[in-house]
Amino acid sequence: MLEIKNKIFWVGVKDWEIKRFHGEEYSTHRGSTYNSYLIKDKKIALVDTVWTPFHEGFVEQLDHEIGLNNIDLIVINHTEQDHAGSLLYLMEKIPDTPIYCTKNGAAMIKGHFHKDWNFNVVKTGDSVELGDYKLVFVEMPMLHWPDSMATYVAGANVLLSNDAFGQHYASPYLYNDQVDQGELFQEALKYYANILTPFSDLVKKKIKEIKELNVPIDMIAPSHGIIWRDNPLQIVEKYELWASGYHEGTVTILYDTMWGATRKMALSIARGLENKGIGAKVFNIGRIDKNDVITEVFKAKGLIVGSSTINNGILSATASILEIIKGLRFKDKLGSAFGSYGWSGESPKIIDQRLADAGFDMIMEPIKMKYDPTPENLKECEVFGEQFALKMKELMKA
Repeated sequence: MLEIKNKIFWVGVKDWEIKRFHGEEYSTHRGSTYNSYLIKDKKIALVDTVWTPFHEGFVEQLDHEIGLNNIDLIVINHTEQDHAGSLLYLMEKIPDTPIYCTKNGAAMIKGHFHKDWNFNVVKTGDSVELGDYKLVFVEMPMLHWPDSMATYVAGANVLLSNDAFGQHYASPYLYNDQVDQGELFQEALKYYANILTPFSDLVKKKIKEIKELNVPIDMIAPSHGIIWRDNPLQIVEKYELWASGYHEGTVTILYDTMWGATRKMALSIARGLENKGIGAKVFNIGRIDKNDVITEVFKAKGLIVGSSTINNGILSATASILEIIKGLRFKDKLGSAFGSYGWSGESPKIIDQRLADAGFDMIMEPIKMKYDPTPENLKECEVFGEQFALKMKELMKA
């Protein structure tokens, strides 16, 4: 139990070993944390729990530190298992303890655990007096679940933000000013790109709403990763930037290949982009982590995707990443497609259509090459990259 501010304690778990999250959907190269917070005022409040595999140690430690029967109320900001996973085990020991959550939260807790506990449903602006401090609740629906909310500790000026402003990042340290800043912001951006991108309009709206509350914020304590105590609003500013059509003026090229022809095309297209002053990154999507790829798509203004044709379709890694891209609903990005083939050659058109369906502005007709590209073919690909770069520059000026 570590005190992060007077009477407010971190009682979470650092998970050094986890490498995949949300099942197999999210890579956690640097581990993660499940941040739970205990407020020891005249009343004692527990805000969120930890992921289910850690439930016994978590509850036993709470019992050792304060005695479970001394917990006056539990706040569940979000019902996903990594936040509420220890709730069942905890409530078996203190079943009458009131649980504060949103209306959707109560329904989802019942859905997860099939229990009808002492729910206290709250909405934005509702509060609970603890003594010197007061908990004020702020609904945050679809950031990133319908039940999500944040809890502001008035008097301590601490925002317990749940998933917002977090990172999957385990560190020996707790605070943002103690860790490698490159690692921290890399993980924060990856988290935003892969989880919160579809909800960017809601992010902007919710940040505006929080700012209009005009409350002092000395610390932002999310449910994963590092706590922001040094200039905590810097991560809020980053979220505003990331939610507003963020890009770094580059192009990401994704490809998969059977015998190397599509790879040659990808590298030639990248050369063409660079000839015209547009930076390009090239990734074989059959060999690279999909969440790292999505982060690069998020950072880029343009996306060019290529695949060999197989069975009148596209390679499986290409199909998979395009499905993820569609679900993330990127905005204001430019796209095109390419591919190689032996006899039927459908892959570029399929990719082109899927990117268009995902909301990309398709600024170039797809390009395809039969069999192994000749030097002349590769020059065509280079010219293709140059033309994409010129069109992209024009559109960024507009």
